[in-house]
Amino acid sequence: MTSPTKTLCPYCGVGCGLEVLPPALPGKATHRDDRGVPIWRVRGDRSHPSSLGKVCVKGATIAEALDKDRLRYPMMRNSLEEPFQRVSWDDALDRIASEFRQILATDGPDAIALYGSGQFQTEDYYIAQKLMKGCLGTNNFDANSRLCMSSAVAGYVKSLGSDGPPCCYADLEETDCAFLIGTNAAECHPIAFNRLRVHHKKNRSVKLIVVDPRKTATADAADLYLAIRPGTDIDLLNGIAHLLLRWGQLDTLFIDECTRGFPEFTDVVRHYPPDLVAQRCGISQEELETAARLWAQSKRVLSLWSMGLNQSSEGTAKVRSLINLHLMTGNIGKPGTGPFSLTGQPNAMGGREAGGLAHLLPGYRLVTNPQHRREVEEYWNLSPGQINPRPGLAAWDMMLGLEAGTVKALWVAATNPAVSMPDLDRTHAALRRSPLTIYQDAYYPTETAEFAHILLPAAQWGEKTGVMTNSERMVTLCPQFRDPPGEARADWEIFAEVGRRLGFEASFEFRSSAEVYREFVYLTKSRICDMAGLSQERLRREGPLQWPCAEGETDDPETRHAKRLYTDFRFPTEDGRAKFGAYHARGLAEPPDPDYPFVLTTGRLYEHWHTQTRTGRIDKIAKKYPDPFIEIHPRDARELTVIDGEWVIVVSKRGRGKFRAKLTRAIAPGTVFVPMHWGFLWADDAEANALTHPESCPESLQPELKACAVQVFSVESERGTGKSEVVGCVT
Repeated sequence: MTSPTKTLCPYCGVGCGLEVLPPALPGKATHRDDRGVPIWRVRGDRSHPSSLGKVCVKGATIAEALDKDRLRYPMMRNSLEEPFQRVSWDDALDRIASEFRQILATDGPDAIALYGSGQFQTEDYYIAQKLMKGCLGTNNFDANSRLCMSSAVAGYVKSLGSDGPPCCYADLEETDCAFLIGTNAAECHPIAFNRLRVHHKKNRSVKLIVVDPRKTATADAADLYLAIRPGTDIDLLNGIAHLLLRWGQLDTLFIDECTRGFPEFTDVVRHYPPDLVAQRCGISQEELETAARLWAQSKRVLSLWSMGLNQSSEGTAKVRSLINLHLMTGNIGKPGTGPFSLTGQPNAMGGREAGGLAHLLPGYRLVTNPQHRREVEEYWNLSPGQINPRPGLAAWDMMLGLEAGTVKALWVAATNPAVSMPDLDRTHAALRRSPLTIYQDAYYPTETAEFAHILLPAAQWGEKTGVMTNSERMVTLCPQFRDPPGEARADWEIFAEVGRRLGFEASFEFRSSAEVYREFVYLTKSRICDMAGLSQERLRREGPLQWPCAEGETDDPETRHAKRLYTDFRFPTEDGRAKFGAYHARGLAEPPDPDYPFVLTTGRLYEHWHTQTRTGRIDKIAKKYPDPFIEIHPRDARELTVIDGEWVIVVSKRGRGKFRAKLTRAIAPGTVFVPMHWGFLWADDAEANALTHPESCPESLQPELKACAVQVFSVESERGTGKSEVVGCVT
């Protein structure tokens, strides 16, 4: 019997292990999809330490999209009005190199920008950094992690001294109080949440607190559910801190010996008494006090969060306000404790390790740090000063650069900004202005392909070999198990070939992704994310391993890697201490007003993934949620004269959309919810981000995709005002 290929699910950051078998096996019936087409068999890998054989519906059906609507050959056109024509790889790469040389000569390296993805393998990320930040001398590489995880990155760095979640999944089964805020983990990180839910059900003393404006499937499992108003997270967290301080529920030894900034923090927290916080958050004072009491009485508190905190104009402040609670009670560096960011994408962690944001360099280094730049320049054989000391353009700034005409070439790979960026009307207008857009993806058509001049076919999951890191710092090798279709190539190979054609042959003399990974891990040596002891060969031989994993570690499972960071209560800061962050709540960047009286919040559904580039092509998934919708509280629906299932119009200051109303008491009055998965290829006028704004956290530069002010109308009422022609709606 053919042995299965052990690999990693390419969806969320849980990083579930999968086993893959070919469609036909000796003596077995051929495995087929709903249409009878032979497909690869996928099942959970019971030996994978993160998922223990469990798999969600997305992972179980991943193989069904491998051969649907694939981009197989390079294509080009001169203007967006022309159709694409198939060309050779030489033609496409020569054009890219030629146009880049012209831009470098006339406008300089900062006129070129590359926008990547947490779908990359680490090797893809690393070669992109070497090309852009090293050889070309621009830091204009950013990734869609900017829309997902950058507030978590900034929060960890500013509070603890470095990026890197200090927890592990074993903590889900060792905590006695789990505090989930801004995460619908039951639907967005289901396999990790399942481990927590099993632990919770088995142990009646374990408490689960869930904070969310929506009563999600996660909230259904909670002992205490806090339905706070959107944008009041810092009020809540400071309110809990106020009560812990009032009750004397502090780890004073830890605070004195291991932290700094506590007096400044308490000066802020005293302004958040329970009555004020309860009123601002829209919860009862009793609920607030219960949350604080559960935190105080628990010996091992674990907090988990994702987009609900990160995607905010005060995202870093929210993350740090949560970390403050851990620091004041000493709930870090011990089993079952710590602030645990649930990563959105399968290799967003690997991207951060490789330097995959506009302010980073490989090995958790910063472009603003002279020593960090020198270390990378020496390793890459660059001239001193060749790495730019200024952070490059973040994701939204790239759109502004196109708008202003300062970005002359935009290279997009493995992501779909024509759906995922905020303020889509403005985003689309900026993309139309781009003199040169290169779009590198596995699928066609996509919404972003509509704005491209050059299309490059990329190998995807299972068609190239590389490494990914999940939310708990577990590094997994993802081997190639099938040939890419047509002429598709691995992303790192495409980046390397462009580098060679631009004259940097010596920097890209790689014969395999294993050689790329070997070079990358050396740059992590002695860093907190030390992976110098890892190689593709070792991961293939031993299976997934967590970092830090230093060079020369033994094969003893108890010593070869650390499950948790900061177990010695020393932090990678100047003085070894963690730092409290003192923040007052500012609230939403765009609060509701009489013209736009509702707060729109957005999010994921269990079945779908991001912009449906893959899941929209899988029949089993598409059937569950074939159409977009908007959740509205029945009380609001009565005032709007909207009935369940009716089409409604949602309008913000930037755009509008059309959705079927779904009346539910799971959403708070005054708040409405729209899933973010639909772009213009999948539905008409159903883009959530046509409504959202680009206001961002000043520290992380992450846009506030979670909340904006909107008005809601029934289609019939809009017709009554004579607006139907503008809306273009049909019932």
